[in-house]
Amino acid sequence: MATTAREDLLAAGLAVFDRDGFEGATVAAIRTRARASNGSFFHFFGSKKELAGTLFLEILQRYHAAMLTALDPAASARDGIAQLVRAHLDWVVNFRREARFLFEISRAEWTEEVRSAQRAENSRLAQGVERWRAPLVARGALLPMTPTLFFSQIIGPAQVFCRAWLSGRDRSDPREQADILIACAIRALAGPTMEQRHES
Repeated sequence: MATTAREDLLAAGLAVFDRDGFEGATVAAIRTRARASNGSFFHFFGSKKELAGTLFLEILQRYHAAMLTALDPAASARDGIAQLVRAHLDWVVNFRREARFLFEISRAEWTEEVRSAQRAENSRLAQGVERWRAPLVARGALLPMTPTLFFSQIIGPAQVFCRAWLSGRDRSDPREQADILIACAIRALAGPTMEQRHES
């Protein structure tokens, strides 16, 4: 399927940001990579920063969609935790350039419009996960906590681990450590087992 000029510019932006960083990237380099004219660039984006913000939100949406697609709404606490951790690791490995942009590129200069859209996207992800999580919290299978704290325990350790791979400091596939990351997340998030309840 043929891509549009806008998609070509976003793909070129991702490649140039990944190569040169946000500060080092230029509109000229993005245009050259996309084979787009100056007029074409500014028809779609007012600036390099606007393109970067658009790219960030589109990648964030794809990442969240991958997380929600992987999560079975009927999964047990332990299976759901495993699905979310594996989904994160799979997405980071399969979309390394996108992951590096999403998690590593500085966003200190994002506009309030981008930040507002990011909050809305995060809220949609939280709502989707909450449909699985809330009944399990009510049954005591998952510990009660805010969605933000829950995500920090699911993604935080895996993300810290993935940063070394994204930066090239560690060349081993992060998915090789999925089982231990899942075990740690289960210990942090799952409620007491039936055996533990009887012992207490």
